[in-house]
Amino acid sequence: MPDTPARTALRWSHAGLNCRDLDATEAFYRTWFGFERARAVELGEDRIVFLRNGDAYLELFTSHADPGPAAGGDGPQQPGSIRHLAFQTDDLQAFLDRAGEAVPISLGPLEFDEFIPGWRTVWVTDPDGVVVEVSQGYRDEQPVHPPHGH
Repeated sequence: MPDTPARTALRWSHAGLNCRDLDATEAFYRTWFGFERARAVELGEDRIVFLRNGDAYLELFTSHADPGPAAGGDGPQQPGSIRHLAFQTDDLQAFLDRAGEAVPISLGPLEFDEFIPGWRTVWVTDPDGVVVEVSQGYRDEQPVHPPHGH
């Protein structure tokens, strides 16, 4: 068996989002999800903005491409595409009350008590149509089992 390189510790870095209106997308994630601007890089007429919430980062890119079809529901189903971004909250109803009609709901809220008592989720869309899940009550199985073969 050939030698394998030593494992390098990896940690999550960020998700990159293409934006029609970078300012509107930044405001959405700052207002509804608690992100703050960590850095902005000016690229002539365009820019890249990094948003941070704790250890989670979003990298926002100005995009001039034609938007694809709206996903809706819990996100696009095509292989090779990101289905949705997801956030946890302790109080889904408080999020929904605060957001009111300012944040479009694409699906839900739904309850998943048959899997985990108290698990509730809603899917909303950002200004560019990216589906964002907001969930309350999800818990891992105990104990967490690694995938087979590891």
